[in-house]
Amino acid sequence: MRTSTSLRRKLISVAAVSAALFTAATTSVAVAQDSPTQEAAVPAAQAEAAPGTPAERLIVGYKSGAAEAKSNKAAEADAAAKGEEAGEDLDFERRLGSGAALVDLGENLSRTDVADVVAEYRADPQVAYVVPDRLNKPLATPNDTEYSKQWDLFETTAGMNVPGAWDVATGSGVTVAVIDTGYVTHSDLGANIVAGYDFISDATVGNDGNGRDSNPADPGDWTAANECASGDPAYGSSWHGTHVAGTIAAVTDNGKGVAGIADGAKVSPLRVLGKCGGYDSDIIDAITWASGGTVSGVPANANVAKVINMSLGGGGACSTATQSAINAAVNRGTTVVVAAGNSNANASGYSPASCANVISVAAADRQGNRSYYSNYGSVVDIAAPGGETNSVAANGILSTLNSGAQGPSAENYDYYQGTSMAAPHVAGLAALMKSANPALTPAQIESAIKTNSRALPGTCSGGCGAGLADAAKTVQAVSGSGGSTGGTTFTSTSAVSIPDNGSAIESPITVSGRSGNAPSALQVGVDITHTYRGDLVVDLVAPDGSTYRLKSASSSDSADNVIATYTVNASTETANGTWKLRVQDTAAQDTGRVNSWKLTF
Repeated sequence: MRTSTSLRRKLISVAAVSAALFTAATTSVAVAQDSPTQEAAVPAAQAEAAPGTPAERLIVGYKSGAAEAKSNKAAEADAAAKGEEAGEDLDFERRLGSGAALVDLGENLSRTDVADVVAEYRADPQVAYVVPDRLNKPLATPNDTEYSKQWDLFETTAGMNVPGAWDVATGSGVTVAVIDTGYVTHSDLGANIVAGYDFISDATVGNDGNGRDSNPADPGDWTAANECASGDPAYGSSWHGTHVAGTIAAVTDNGKGVAGIADGAKVSPLRVLGKCGGYDSDIIDAITWASGGTVSGVPANANVAKVINMSLGGGGACSTATQSAINAAVNRGTTVVVAAGNSNANASGYSPASCANVISVAAADRQGNRSYYSNYGSVVDIAAPGGETNSVAANGILSTLNSGAQGPSAENYDYYQGTSMAAPHVAGLAALMKSANPALTPAQIESAIKTNSRALPGTCSGGCGAGLADAAKTVQAVSGSGGSTGGTTFTSTSAVSIPDNGSAIESPITVSGRSGNAPSALQVGVDITHTYRGDLVVDLVAPDGSTYRLKSASSSDSADNVIATYTVNASTETANGTWKLRVQDTAAQDTGRVNSWKLTF
């Protein structure tokens, strides 16, 4: 006999320090492409009541002609049948005011179990939509004592809009490899550190008395005057890798210090930089090992990273050796994020900033201008907060650090500036995305970050990529959170090739069963594969022949693929009829295809 729902529900405790209520169901967001596997077809956000918490109930909307849309008995029978198919015990609980059915899933279902049930409903042609009965909560500001100083996360002008992403994902289940100086113990970060490795093969560079070993602890990278090159001043230890790691995954909402962008993620510190820098060879091995490849003499990696951050670089274009390691990592499914460089020069002359298959990140200041030191150019993919401390320290990026001038001393926090600080913002965002939708490929992550960026509020001479990264918009897009508004979706999955520099192609969708006009916020989801999306012009064509421009051609948009959801005011158009997606390639040498597209009314 089933126990009372009210008695068996588990109460989820949420720290609330803001009275602003976040209601996910009313959030307007873009929707990611459908993925080819069953797991990808039901993303985490569509099977969870809150990030990491499997749904206990589903809201099922039936099409108006279905018996279940009006009959509680029919809805109850359908729930029982769907449960039998999925191997679960389902109950129709009640009819909502909207007419949708609330279905109870029973106790102790995993996210996979819930996804199986969701898939059963989605496969039913009489079901208009099925969504989790999500847990809403106050939109809390983290209680970390230094959070108010982290303008880079939340300020409207040039912050990365991170808090809005936390209502969808925290980075849970994702490991980020920080290929840097290693890690010095810090209580605001330690809980999110997992095993890494010391890849420095030269004991002098390593400054720890030996070569490679399994201990990635940072002993400090201080140098004496002239130690690295004639004329160099003495430098204190930077604790650079710990600062980078804190931006990505400092423990959040723990009543102290700073908040990490992806505090549910884990950081694997891989040590490649020591006294005077680090060698390409060590960095290449670290890239290989971090992504699950084999490195001779190094044990297998038990914490394979889905994201790599490299806030490092040197002069000269990307070498074939480094590019090969990056390509292999990406082929293994790892997203590689790199700093564009701090020389106020074209990033094409620096490595790994100029490598292909990476997300190359420029730095923006607190006003949204390119930071005075940041590299720029066509190889840059995106900008993120990097700060400027030259006039006001608080305009830099605050993160975890150590006070030791040489060896480790007391833990502390400090402001740094640099593309080294900008890159981990994007690495943290990539971890949030991967957590929200594990099926995402590195190419899809890069494309979504660019597609969902916003224009830099300031200026960027030389080019800062697609704009300023926007965490909330990007994570919501790839997760489908806030997705269904109860409307009906019409989809075309017939692939259509796009001729190179040729005539426009059209893919049709016939809409029927609607009354009146299309909505003022018609959602147009597009999944296009293309090797240079800047060549493409994309239009929506209404049944009467009216056209709505979704995307224009741009010679500066060198990314692959168009995976996005556009909002169109189609309120003057009759809903029923044949709608078309029209795509034209306007330049030579690159090809692609329309994989699928959809209209959500």
